[in-house]
Amino acid sequence: MMRRKARLAVVAIAAAASIVLAGCGGGNAASSSGGPVQVSFWGWAQYDKVVSLWNQSHPNIQVKWEGLPSGGASGYDKMLTAAKAGSAPCLAQVGYETLPTFLAAGALQDISQYVKPQHDEFPDWVWNNVGVGGKSYAVPVDTGPMAMYYRADLFKNAGIPVPKTWQDFATAAAKVKAANPADRIMNLPTDPYLYSGFAWQAGAPWFGTKGDSWTVSMNSAANAQVASYWQGLFSQDLVATYPASDASFYSALNKGQIWAEVGAVWEASLISDNAADSAGKWAVAPMPRWGTTDAVGNSGGSSTAVMKDCKHPKEATEFAMWMSTNADSVSTLIAEGGLFPASKTGLTNPALDKPQPFYGNQPIYQLFRDESAKVNPNWQWGPVMNDTAASLGDGLGKVHTKGGTYSDALTNAQKATVSALKTQGFTVSN
Repeated sequence: MMRRKARLAVVAIAAAASIVLAGCGGGNAASSSGGPVQVSFWGWAQYDKVVSLWNQSHPNIQVKWEGLPSGGASGYDKMLTAAKAGSAPCLAQVGYETLPTFLAAGALQDISQYVKPQHDEFPDWVWNNVGVGGKSYAVPVDTGPMAMYYRADLFKNAGIPVPKTWQDFATAAAKVKAANPADRIMNLPTDPYLYSGFAWQAGAPWFGTKGDSWTVSMNSAANAQVASYWQGLFSQDLVATYPASDASFYSALNKGQIWAEVGAVWEASLISDNAADSAGKWAVAPMPRWGTTDAVGNSGGSSTAVMKDCKHPKEATEFAMWMSTNADSVSTLIAEGGLFPASKTGLTNPALDKPQPFYGNQPIYQLFRDESAKVNPNWQWGPVMNDTAASLGDGLGKVHTKGGTYSDALTNAQKATVSALKTQGFTVSN
């Protein structure tokens, strides 16, 4: 029975057909009681003020916000359990990387007809993260385009040009070590989702679909190129090896022992909060490119998904679209949650044009706005990312102790992912 259900789920993801039927389970008819439509919304971001703004100006559609632990903590488990029991909320905060898991579980409903009038509000690559086959199951909220944060003062004083390509970056890494043998250009990327951004940029996909089967390509030649690059920097002792997001890593940033960080837009506040002593000395430049290919990676981003039990998908989608595009809402999301808007309207928000004192008064979000238009559109997440990320994270964590290599980590993650897919009843075709 599990194999049959899983096969139907992957068919839905590949052809975007059968999930539409699953979405009708909760009923789609609007309330006929004459009272306001009630829409429940579960998540963990700082959305409460946005919900209040909506409720004050939309008396006929009232949204009830319920805060949960983050998705990785237990939020997703609660959402999926509720969906299985037929008691899920109308709306749920779901990260792009996890949406295929919800879709494969039959937990979402097709809202294409409701988002169609405002489809142009978001770039195609963003829509690709909330649906398949031209169908949509969620409204995008934010994205995580990547760029290079760097100590402008240290690069200038050492006479090192800001790298524009990954070859330039490797050259700069050697010059940083030569300038001060105790310093390094960057920390070794060992977080699986940060690392995914480098693979994303390089056109090295991890998942795909072929008919009603999944393909997994973490051990592809394109992925081997990315792995070889970072393994080479490590082997030459040109990168630091602090644990990802550890206090020791931020301490090294604060002390100028690490000169740069290639990461997502949301890391801007993490760096400023944790490296306060270096305020005014940082700047942001475009993510180094692979040769002449003008493509950027993305790391992070979330959506407002419409769950299968929602009885008012039209009204729920109306709120979700408003939350992602309305000027007051977007301003609140930026101010309260530090989110980088996914919508084209949101990207025109004046808050993104403000000079940032920590970054030498550079209006860094203008750069991220430009870079977000260059995110490689050819990326798809798979339905077993918990297993993929766990295996990859474990493997990458062994690189700095020489207990394994990037190649080993990807090979093992490939095996773990294929195994998880088959265990859950999916067909895998490589």
